[in-house]
Amino acid sequence: MKVFRRLSQNIISPSALAIGNFDGVHRGHQALLSKLKEVASRLGVLPTVLTFNPHPRRFFAELSGNTETVPFTITPFRDKMRALAGAGVKQVCMAPFDAALASLSAEAFIEQVLVGALRVRWMTVGENFRFGRGREGTTELLVDAGKRYHFEVAVMPMVNDGEDRISSTDIRHALALGELDRAAKLLGRPYTLSGHVVKGNRLGRELGFPTANLSLRQGLPVLSGVFITRVHGLEPEPLPAVSMIGSRPTVVEQGAVVLETHLLDYQSDIYGTLIEIEFLEKLRDNRRFSGVDALKMAIRNDIAVAKIYFRQHHTGMVLHR
Repeated sequence: MKVFRRLSQNIISPSALAIGNFDGVHRGHQALLSKLKEVASRLGVLPTVLTFNPHPRRFFAELSGNTETVPFTITPFRDKMRALAGAGVKQVCMAPFDAALASLSAEAFIEQVLVGALRVRWMTVGENFRFGRGREGTTELLVDAGKRYHFEVAVMPMVNDGEDRISSTDIRHALALGELDRAAKLLGRPYTLSGHVVKGNRLGRELGFPTANLSLRQGLPVLSGVFITRVHGLEPEPLPAVSMIGSRPTVVEQGAVVLETHLLDYQSDIYGTLIEIEFLEKLRDNRRFSGVDALKMAIRNDIAVAKIYFRQHHTGMVLHR
């Protein structure tokens, strides 16, 4: 899959196009991308996604000085690109969302971006899609422009899970509440985060529980707390683990949010390795303990509960008693 970081004529092949943030690449997105892939094959063009960096909501929030409304990230960049590639997307344009793009009228967006840069032959958008300066562009305007510029527009209805819609907002809500089964149902797969193992400050090792640390520079995750997890990428089968996302208030004052994973009964030098952490069940919220001894006791309990969980749910995993 090719990833472009700018909008420019003659670098992107003629496209069947989907536009959106695609945070989570959830079941609703997957339905849209399935249609995209099908039509692209029929037309002999490449299935293409246009998304934006930063998210338009972040751009306008920072412009106004109110960043509290910016949503947390479900899928960091690497995970999103992998999910899009898995759905059959062949081109992704990560367009810089800046003042110039934000100021484009709806008609200019159609002419310069859709027709000029992306060479669109067919495109699909959600039923609530708006675009252009001040969100002036509607799906009706887009359909009319398609007739003038010779591309077809398919407006996709919202995908529902029973009576509930499937949206990134709903998934963020489920993850924030620790409802991992609900999030997995909406996503169509277990929730995961991936990254390269980086060197931390060795606090876990000093406590007696060495951890694999992943960088969270791509955006704060929705999850917070201690979780039963599995780690993919180190062995042919996933390894049992306990992971913590938070700021470690007992040992670090005003520390940054980190993702630390303690692999159960596994010792190896894994610095620099790309791993994927699969979240299975929430154990507890983060909290400040009375001291290091109380923290160690809580971690020992987390590990004991996790081992019971794996013996009950993943009997193929080797665990020491």
